[in-house]
Amino acid sequence: MTCFDRRDLGLLLLRLGTGGVLAAHGAQKLFGWFGGGGLSGTGEFMESVGYAPGRASAAAAGLAETGGGTLLALGLATPAAGAAAAGAMAGAAALHAPNGFFAQSGGYEHAASLGLTAAGLAVAGPGRISLDHALGHTVDRNWMVPVALAVTTAAAVAVIGARYARVRGQEQEDDGQGELFDEEGVAV
Repeated sequence: MTCFDRRDLGLLLLRLGTGGVLAAHGAQKLFGWFGGGGLSGTGEFMESVGYAPGRASAAAAGLAETGGGTLLALGLATPAAGAAAAGAMAGAAALHAPNGFFAQSGGYEHAASLGLTAAGLAVAGPGRISLDHALGHTVDRNWMVPVALAVTTAAAVAVIGARYARVRGQEQEDDGQGELFDEEGVAV
């Protein structure tokens, strides 16, 4: 007989809440559900903010959020699920960082909260009310935690760095353009 304690119940609530929000957010990107743009609309948006190619970026973010969120909610492959979701939220936080911290100003508050919770669940584990526990933790080994977080960190740094370089290059192009043309676009 398995006895659950308040830690297991707390982890279950964190997993269900965080995983559910992440899965719904990802479904907006992948399928256009819940008022989302689907791959086409989200891809166009991703391209416009420097995540290129846009459609592939939308698919990667949507899969990390939907897949990571669903797996977190189920408590299955928790290290990989939490790391994937945290990586997607790092990309979202980087996008919103210029707007400050608070979400009401378009800041990174919400993305950071989801990402940190997902990473925390990857580290803490799913608890006993989970598929990982029911399956004997075959995809929730201690060594998987640092590996999953390291791989996700490397990927997030590369993707965010590439976006930053694209945005910075575009800003420099736009600055140079202003010196060559007047307000009507006529060469100076």
